[in-house]
Amino acid sequence: MAGKIEPMRPAALARALFARRSGYEMLLAAFALALLLGVAVAACLGAVPIPLRNVAATLLGGHALTSDQNLILLNIRLPRILAAIMAGSALSVSGLLFQGLFRNPLADPYVIGSSGGAVLGAAVGIFLFPQLSIAGFSATAFLGVLGAICSISLVYALASVNGRTPVVALLLAGFAVSTMLSYCSYFLEIMDHDFGTGLRVLTSWLRGTMAQPTWPQIAVMACMVLVGMGASLPLTRKLNTLALGEEYAAHLGLHLQQTRIAVIVVGSLLTAVAVALGGLISFVGLIVPHMMRMILGPDHVRLLPATALAGGIFLLVADTAARTMIAPSELPVGVLTAFIGGPFFLYLLRQAKKEVFA
Repeated sequence: MAGKIEPMRPAALARALFARRSGYEMLLAAFALALLLGVAVAACLGAVPIPLRNVAATLLGGHALTSDQNLILLNIRLPRILAAIMAGSALSVSGLLFQGLFRNPLADPYVIGSSGGAVLGAAVGIFLFPQLSIAGFSATAFLGVLGAICSISLVYALASVNGRTPVVALLLAGFAVSTMLSYCSYFLEIMDHDFGTGLRVLTSWLRGTMAQPTWPQIAVMACMVLVGMGASLPLTRKLNTLALGEEYAAHLGLHLQQTRIAVIVVGSLLTAVAVALGGLISFVGLIVPHMMRMILGPDHVRLLPATALAGGIFLLVADTAARTMIAPSELPVGVLTAFIGGPFFLYLLRQAKKEVFA
């Protein structure tokens, strides 16, 4: 008697569908189209609705808007839309790199301590230099990025032993340093004598709130994202080799220490972009790369462009919902990503537990 044929799981079915080059290219094309449609729809939505046909005509070079609508679209909505796309792509690709480096689907862009340094840097900017602007960016954004970079540098220095940086040491040092730096911000919080205004700003920043960047700031951030994405391309093949195991990868000629340093530098650059644009936005760098891995498999070369596009779409949709659900007020986008990412994280933990005790 023939055995019962088990139906394919959705993830396995998706991997089979996109295994061929044509299927993969169709997926990227669908993501690109979805991103363009998302931009058009997001530009229409807000406290002041703008008809889609007028938005499309303006984006194509026409003049279908009133002066007020034109101001809202070009100076407010489009910069924020681009900021959400860049932050989502940067976080997702950073998460992909760190998940590949640590060979753990639960890794995210803040896994080696950048969040603690970012919190302390932002607190310094909010409470000590609230009116300061550096290179066109607020002191909060600039010092938040600087704090994240310093925190990661400190973690790497603490974890390095005799020219080597064990993965476990990186994770433990990252946790310890991030926790200590986060609590250091308390000493600045008690200096807030302006009726709690600074504390409210810091709380909003910690929950992830997309900034309202200017076009020059968008240009600077776009250059940083392009540099980070470009530097990620050669790392994808190294991460594929690293997935075979550190010992085997070393036998194949992979320089483990150099690869770790490169991934940390590039991932930190992309995380810094997201921090500057939206504060600490949780779970994007965790769930998007993992979902793409479930769909496309473990090949980082194929995962990189798909993850970048999917991350941009995900955060664009989340930010659009955050600013329109209770318009004219808005929710921090990090609140929505937490509601989506929290259950997904618990699902990953459950799957990991099943694999351990199977």
